[in-house]
Amino acid sequence: MAITALITWLLTAIGGFVMLGLWIAKGGLRQPRTSHFPPAVIFGHFALAAAGLVVWIVYLLLATRSLAWVSFVLLLPVALLGFVMLFRWIPVYRARAAVATGGPGSTGAADQAPAERSFPLVIVLGHGLFAVITLVLVLLVALKG
Repeated sequence: MAITALITWLLTAIGGFVMLGLWIAKGGLRQPRTSHFPPAVIFGHFALAAAGLVVWIVYLLLATRSLAWVSFVLLLPVALLGFVMLFRWIPVYRARAAVATGGPGSTGAADQAPAERSFPLVIVLGHGLFAVITLVLVLLVALKG
């Protein structure tokens, strides 16, 4: 189960890297900011997830139960920041769908669009699904000891 958690964590990270790359490439760090994601939230989410992954790898090498718990505790704020970004992304996704169909809320101002508008739905959903699976697996491993 611990190796499965590592695999799901790595799959989650791949989706995260794709979205981070798109966010930066589409102007997420540009001024004036049009993104609904503060850089501190994006990079905090990334840094805590990466730190947790490193601790998890060390746990796999040393099999020290406390390291499994440290990984789990690090994942809690990662998940919280992830939900913050998800709830900020949903209106952006809906606005993108409205623009695509020419429906209400369609302004046609693509140059003013938030950077996160370019996130593919399948990547967002996959990232979230693998993140939840990872969190549960890490908790189960930590409880099992």
